[in-house]
Amino acid sequence: MTVSARIATYFHVHLVSDSTGETLNAMARAVCARFSDTLPIEHIYALVRSPRQMERALEEIAAAPGIVMHTIAEPELRAALEEGCRALEMPCIAPLDPVMASMSRYLGIAVSSRVGAQHALDSDYFDRMEALNYAIGHDDGAGGPQDLNQADVVLVGVSRTSKTPTCIYLAHRGVRAANIPLVPHMPVPPQLRELRKDILIVGLIASPDRLAQIRRNRLLSLKEDRGSDYADTDAIRQEIIHARRLFEREGWPVIDVTRRSVEETAAAIINLLHGPRDQGGEVA
Repeated sequence: MTVSARIATYFHVHLVSDSTGETLNAMARAVCARFSDTLPIEHIYALVRSPRQMERALEEIAAAPGIVMHTIAEPELRAALEEGCRALEMPCIAPLDPVMASMSRYLGIAVSSRVGAQHALDSDYFDRMEALNYAIGHDDGAGGPQDLNQADVVLVGVSRTSKTPTCIYLAHRGVRAANIPLVPHMPVPPQLRELRKDILIVGLIASPDRLAQIRRNRLLSLKEDRGSDYADTDAIRQEIIHARRLFEREGWPVIDVTRRSVEETAAAIINLLHGPRDQGGEVA
């Protein structure tokens, strides 16, 4: 019997932005993820704000034909990009246009052409920067009880349950997040006993098989040997059992990160922050 191999389709995606390109990049990846067996090759042109920069972008676009997406607001630069794409017979998409047009009609207000408005140095921006500094300074149990009492949320879990990246992601959403590890054969970290009652504490768990794989890869990348228990599936299973018992005893909500991305875990935590605080158990 002949088995036909599934071959992925490679294609070029050109992302042209007059700002950092973060919004456009996130949108492009979200859309591309909906098409199976495709592998986009991203070309990012950020801070395109002059005719010369646009010319260089069009030269590179011409060299690698594909789909062009943009968030160019300045009329002359936008016209140059759209005209260049027409000449190259490439699709040129402005994905924010329908959303802005609908919102403009609803609000009765014209769309601003100010570049990078979402990155203004306002109070929200500085709140995010402070939250990021807080997450870095309170990673892996760092910081005293008094500092921890300034947190919005404290994440607790065994090693490699994505505590740190989740805290960093939450910081970008303006959430002050600290994390405390659970270490085998060690008592519950005393910092947890001294936290204010109104601070959200969330337990993170994962399947033993998944954790064992992540820990083995971690040891290989560090060329380190911590002993067999660290990456041993049976030992990890016992860690998870003890962690679950702790979370249940304390009434902390629990999130299983086995099949969740960091973004999904963070979204669940934000929902908990805005929801009732007296419910433990596993979060769906």
